[in-house]
Amino acid sequence: MDTNFLPDPPLAYAGDPPRDCPRCPRLVEYREANRIAHPDWFNAPVPGWGDPEAWLCVAGLAPGVSGANRTGRPFTGDGAGVLLYATLAKFGLSEGEYGADPADGLRLTGAFISNAARCVPPANRPTPEEVRTCRPFLESQLASLPNLKVVVALGQIAHQSVVKALGGKLPKHPFAHGAVHRLHTGYVMIDSYHCSRLNTNTGRLTTPMFEAVFEAAAAARTA
Repeated sequence: MDTNFLPDPPLAYAGDPPRDCPRCPRLVEYREANRIAHPDWFNAPVPGWGDPEAWLCVAGLAPGVSGANRTGRPFTGDGAGVLLYATLAKFGLSEGEYGADPADGLRLTGAFISNAARCVPPANRPTPEEVRTCRPFLESQLASLPNLKVVVALGQIAHQSVVKALGGKLPKHPFAHGAVHRLHTGYVMIDSYHCSRLNTNTGRLTTPMFEAVFEAAAAARTA
């Protein structure tokens, strides 16, 4: 893989944090440590990525330390991206082949990917306060997609952040894999277990289970 990444994202979307976002001290400290340990990695808040005219947004939790934090593209370079990008391809939401490298030429068509937290957290787990602090970026990014109709939330933390970002109330929308939530703001949100390697290796999430979520998303688009 080419690790000679640009110091700034090659594309900028509305709702992306600045490269040296100072909002979360613990994440800033971790970012700086990674920059020292791995100076050729991206090591910055990972921007959203995809089709600006997307009808679907996939919302993840946070960048993986050796995945998106390394490559600078969501779900790129770690195990979670293998299932996600294969599924997007199956449903006609991408062009080209995923090569686990931002230079692989892959394009998303009709889909966009964002995260509840943009900076890599220690142990892959942002704190509730860090997710809250980062939520304005998610709100702005979702609001910037003019054709957005459906959001697929990967995991409970992403579910909670998306509900709040879209103006919903959590008690009315409990997380459950495959649950379809119709928010009063007009958006549809569909829950999935996160496509992490842990979940797929243990069978908590299977390929048919994940694909069923995207089938529901396609149905919700036209409902």
